[in-house]
Amino acid sequence: MKLSALGRIALATGIAVLTTATLPGTPAAAAPVKRKMLPVLVEFSDASFQFPDKVKASTPDTYFGAKSDSAASYLSELSRGQYTLVPAVPEQFLGPIKLDLSAAGCPQGKINQLTREELTKRGLVAGKDYESLSIVFPAQKTNCPWAGLATLPGPTTWINLYGTASGIDVVGHELGHNLGFGHQGRVKCTGGNLGACKSEGASHTTIMAGGYRPAGFSAPEMIRAGWLNDGASLKVTKSGVYTLRSLHGKGSGVRALDIALGGDRLVIEYRHAAGNFDAKLEGVHAYRVPKGSYGASSLIDTTTADKTATNNAPPNADAITKLTDKASKLSVAVVSSGGGQAKVKVALNGDSLAAIDATPSKSASPTPSATPTPSASASASTGTEAVTDGSEPVTELGSEELTAGGGRSTVLPLAAGGGAAVLAVGLGFLLLKRRRNRA
Repeated sequence: MKLSALGRIALATGIAVLTTATLPGTPAAAAPVKRKMLPVLVEFSDASFQFPDKVKASTPDTYFGAKSDSAASYLSELSRGQYTLVPAVPEQFLGPIKLDLSAAGCPQGKINQLTREELTKRGLVAGKDYESLSIVFPAQKTNCPWAGLATLPGPTTWINLYGTASGIDVVGHELGHNLGFGHQGRVKCTGGNLGACKSEGASHTTIMAGGYRPAGFSAPEMIRAGWLNDGASLKVTKSGVYTLRSLHGKGSGVRALDIALGGDRLVIEYRHAAGNFDAKLEGVHAYRVPKGSYGASSLIDTTTADKTATNNAPPNADAITKLTDKASKLSVAVVSSGGGQAKVKVALNGDSLAAIDATPSKSASPTPSATPTPSASASASTGTEAVTDGSEPVTELGSEELTAGGGRSTVLPLAAGGGAAVLAVGLGFLLLKRRRNRA
């Protein structure tokens, strides 16, 4: 996650994610969502915003502004209007509200509890008057080891604010967790052999890892959110050549191939500059989805380029050209890629790629991938403690380049004080982001 707060940021950034349900969800087509968001500025008995007027002025723009980098604009463009954030109150935010609480020790549970109690005093009912709650507080004395905190999936985000405004790289990342997206890792698969992969680093094709704002979300995450419907995500059930439109481009067409891979799924997408996204991404990319958990997918990287958001690798450096999996009798090869579309050969059941006609397969009524309905737990919680969101926290710790530890660890400690041990559910890696000072 990349910080976009104004002023210099000297913060080991990270996120604790409070899980409320299993990631796969219930397969169903998602209906358009208009979600009432309530940003609340809170202060402590011993800490206040240094420039409260500037914070108050920036908050509506951060969440609901007309520019492309507001949370509302960002999610609306990514979802093609299927997911809209709207202000829960006419003022677009509340506060600052003074809490009878010291900032020391990063007391996120008490911050959540006391904030919700204050909202109740004001006659605001969770789930009725507001559906998502974003709590923004001054960072100077909290010593929180993260820049943002979110329930996964769920209704709550916490923003540990340095300066006078947070940015979409922080807020958008947290809202991605609310939608059910974990931290997207990367697996290195030598020569495209899916039977010889190892976890190594993080994806750079999503804001949920090292891609930052311009990458948006990846195809598995879009499937998880229910935003690739009406045939935009195609479940491949026969060998053939398939044409892909760019993931974030305009118009209709197939944008993701969803293929059985043993007990997992293989999702194929095509990335190309479109709108405010993918200016530095190009080519066909693939993801392994464990046990149908689209929010916990990993980018498949067959290259040695180690593309990152900060190096000079070409936009297609981590794009695939060919994949094979002997156990599943599956082969994939890119026929062509560029100019806004790609053609991909898929050979199932041991079929030969060479024997497949290069003409794209015709499917008058494509079978769309099942798109999980947003969990009921994503509606606003009425609980008063952070843990009452049904949560099991996950933390990412600070450093600029995202790196990974192997395996599917279930327990990750916080890197600094201010919190207890946390649980990573199905993510399998620890994200680290070095400190960055920005003028």
